Amino acid sequence: MLELIATGGWLMLPILACSVLAMAIIGERLWTLQSHRIVPRHLVARSWSLVRDRRMDSDEILRLREDSPLGRVLAAGLVNLHHSREIMMEAVEDAGRHEAHGLERFLNTLGTIAAITPLLGLLGTVIGMIKVFGAITTEGVGNAPALAGGISEALITTAAGLTVAIPALIAYRYFSGLVDKYVIAMEQDALKLVEAVQGQRVPPGQERGG
Repeated sequence: MLELIATGGWLMLPILACSVLAMAIIGERLWTLQSHRIVPRHLVARSWSLVRDRRMDSDEILRLREDSPLGRVLAAGLVNLHHSREIMMEAVEDAGRHEAHGLERFLNTLGTIAAITPLLGLLGTVIGMIKVFGAITTEGVGNAPALAGGISEALITTAAGLTVAIPALIAYRYFSGLVDKYVIAMEQDALKLVEAVQGQRVPPGQERGG
């Protein structure tokens, strides 16, 4: 491995740095973007129960905010519990945009890594081929080791760049889709609660007679 890195030249260093950073981001996002951490089950039904029983006070709202991103979205609406549906929904939408931004944390960096590592590999290819043509110019085509060194550098950096970029791009697409899914789920859950509070909908947890 060290021999390959040395053969690939100095451009292997930023490619390796990108690979380490991409692995760290993927691990952190896999841990953070778990369903039970973002949109806990039964949170909407529990919140409705508190509202129905007139136990939704400032302490309960604080607990909601500390619970999860969905809890913070619900809390934003419940702070305006005694206002109109429009005001509650505006508060929910503002909180939802803020939480969506938080869920997208580090994804731009991951997308950038997926975009630049092939370019770094391509740059290594160009530098390697320049060395090859330089060796041909000065020593002719008979110096096989000099030609092989430049070609190896070109191929190794290209392969390394693609090796980092492909999983980074897959992870970026996966996490982006997951964030979109969670944002839609939070919006739907918040809408259920707001409409139940306003008497415009069957209360959460009772849609099927539950």
